[in-house]
Amino acid sequence: MVNPFVYSNTNKRYYTLDYFYKQKFGRKVSKISLNAGFTCPNKDGSKGYGGCIYCSKSGSGEFGGNPRFDVVTQFRQVQQIMDSKWPDAFYIGYFQANTNTYAPLAVLKEKYEAILALDKVVGLAIATRCDAITEECLDYLEELNKRTFLVVELGLQTIHEQTSIWMRRGHTLDEFETMVKKLRKRNISVVVHIINGLPNETEEMMLDTVRYLNQLDIQGIKIHMLHIIKDTILAKEYEEHLFPLLSKDEYISIVCRQLELLREDIVIHRLTGDPDPIELIAPNWTIKKIDVLNGIDKELVRRDSYQGKYYPNKKEL
Repeated sequence: MVNPFVYSNTNKRYYTLDYFYKQKFGRKVSKISLNAGFTCPNKDGSKGYGGCIYCSKSGSGEFGGNPRFDVVTQFRQVQQIMDSKWPDAFYIGYFQANTNTYAPLAVLKEKYEAILALDKVVGLAIATRCDAITEECLDYLEELNKRTFLVVELGLQTIHEQTSIWMRRGHTLDEFETMVKKLRKRNISVVVHIINGLPNETEEMMLDTVRYLNQLDIQGIKIHMLHIIKDTILAKEYEEHLFPLLSKDEYISIVCRQLELLREDIVIHRLTGDPDPIELIAPNWTIKKIDVLNGIDKELVRRDSYQGKYYPNKKEL
């Protein structure tokens, strides 16, 4: 069966990050996750304490580097392994754990520039919150964006206020949308994180989050499954209430429907999470990431479907 999706050179029926990188850089590009030792306004009391309900002790950077080492050391430890597999690859430094714009500008510059100065590094991906980017930081990001490939990743998780309050997100949808517009005004690429399977959210509510994002000028998306990690606020609540979690088949079906609704020009950076098996409480099926991704591929073929099939307006923003 011929793949009907335009942005693909494989059997994938969605706009993969690998395809995007190869079109832009002409070769394999690998992201190396880093832990710069930052905290978060939702942890230090600026917005709240304890973080979002699902946030792990590593700041949701389970596979980031060890913050006891500087970011260059972290980077080189992983690069050494990657170079043996893909000697011609380029690299992007991914500041992943906690909130990576939440520090004095001088500190941000020191850490970002140290990675950009390394050989074969072609850009940065910076994970942060919409309420933790100052105007001074925006000015620097704009300048940075003119001399390297830059992506800012914003956690949204859901558009539904009741769920956001439950997860102790600590910012509003208006704040999120305002920051997306500020970043795009400066031509900075934006990737948004969302979570499927949040308690009391129906499938239609999860689809509404994607419909909302279609209306914004975003360049990428990461879709996660809610999973319960040890020693989190969520773990305690799950232990007390044992609320239902999505099955693998339910998750695959919802993701396929989201892809069908999603604008075809939005790059898919992730379709499921990477929980640490040692720290994971539930659901166990999330450990087998390849099974989930293969399931999504098979379901799209079964439906004879692809990203953007049911998006109502194919015109780019």
